[in-house]
Amino acid sequence: MDLRNFIHQKSYERIEFQIRKHTVTFIPALLFFLILMVVPVAVRMLLISVWTDMAISSQFNATLLLFSSMYYLSIGLFFFTYFVTFYLDLLIITNDRLLHIEQHGLFSRTIAELDLCNVQDVTSEVHGFFASLFNYGTLHIQTAGAVDKFIIRQIPYPEKLRQALLTLVDEDRKYHHQTKAAA
Repeated sequence: MDLRNFIHQKSYERIEFQIRKHTVTFIPALLFFLILMVVPVAVRMLLISVWTDMAISSQFNATLLLFSSMYYLSIGLFFFTYFVTFYLDLLIITNDRLLHIEQHGLFSRTIAELDLCNVQDVTSEVHGFFASLFNYGTLHIQTAGAVDKFIIRQIPYPEKLRQALLTLVDEDRKYHHQTKAAA
């Protein structure tokens, strides 16, 4: 997918940043899903140790296989949904505007757009040991538009992005001021 067509890029507009959530923030969910994958194996071993004579029954093995298959398919679906939501959350910053694409499951997404000249304040937050270690955090963007506050979570290098965004805001205001003065 070409982002220029997706965001209907203006003739003078160029994409400065394309930012996804920090990869490290996906690891806890991955570990959780891996632990869930072990549950049927543990249940089977527990049932075999408790009911040894039942474990050799073909009906028992077929039933256990059926429920294990349903469980693994469900876990796979939930993992895929989480991964799609994680991967398709995207922040696009151009020299004229900011687009925040937020995926809410497989078939739902919200796209919020903000003109950079409407930005009033940009704040970055990094909380916690792992966030400080891997340098990811939250970016708060205060605006003068219809949506008064944008909150973008778990992005890498929030302090650097805050500085770059403030620089782009200044450049955009100068551009719009020059355009109005020329008209």
